[in-house]
Amino acid sequence: MKKIFIYPTLFLLVFSVNAQDDLLAELNEETGNQDQYELPAFKAMQIGNLQSTKIGDKGDLYLNVAHRFGSLKDGIDNFFGLDEANTKIQLTYSFFDGVQFGLSRDSFEKTYSLTSKVRIKRQSSKFPVNIVAYGAIDINTILKSANFADFKFGDRFSYVAQALVSRRIDKNLSLEIAPTYVRQNLQDISVTGGRTHNQFIMGLGGRVKVSKRMSINLDYALNLSRATGAKTFDPITLGVDIETGGHVFQLLFTNARGSNDSGYLSRTTGDFFAGDISFGFNVVRVF
Repeated sequence: MKKIFIYPTLFLLVFSVNAQDDLLAELNEETGNQDQYELPAFKAMQIGNLQSTKIGDKGDLYLNVAHRFGSLKDGIDNFFGLDEANTKIQLTYSFFDGVQFGLSRDSFEKTYSLTSKVRIKRQSSKFPVNIVAYGAIDINTILKSANFADFKFGDRFSYVAQALVSRRIDKNLSLEIAPTYVRQNLQDISVTGGRTHNQFIMGLGGRVKVSKRMSINLDYALNLSRATGAKTFDPITLGVDIETGGHVFQLLFTNARGSNDSGYLSRTTGDFFAGDISFGFNVVRVF
């Protein structure tokens, strides 16, 4: 009688163990087939001036306040640039996952901007990079029609299109490349050195994390279409990110005075290597 009881019990025990092994193997196989997404390559919407691949989650509202002061070369008479400031206030909102829209006003050239970001691909265990499409429409309202012959409202517009490609190399290092197209409907030829309404620019940026809540950032935009004799320079931005809960503080040194995309990318008149550098900061708050 005992043997009759023991044999079925052993059979059920062996069957149960085999079933558990099969279930674990199936779960491991399913997990292996799923994408394991990397953490975002950047913590803020911009590396410094250059747009990053960061997009807010659905329903997130971001407030970005950006200040760019005058040149440090102005010395004590202008309190090293602090007596002058260009300010941009921007609101961005994500109505859908991976889609973000923004509205801003920059005191540089009194510019209003409409922006959008769309995530195309996200870095994962099966895909090596983040890919984001970015577009901006900038409206320059400081222009006076009396100063230009045949001036039209459309002359106030500039357009920016970027393909943002980034990779989180490891937990401390992230890099980005940003092929960029800028269209300016109206130009000051005395500054641009020629009619370069359509400009192609290569943006480069990176972030090195130095502590749990701090990183050093650098971005650079190489203008491939600048005319000979132009009085503009490639924008360079060196900064530090400081994370404090729902805020990100970005402290910057840059030769760009504008914060709107077309302004800093194509109309930077400060020579970084000649010391024409301004202090600035971005304050980013998520709601």
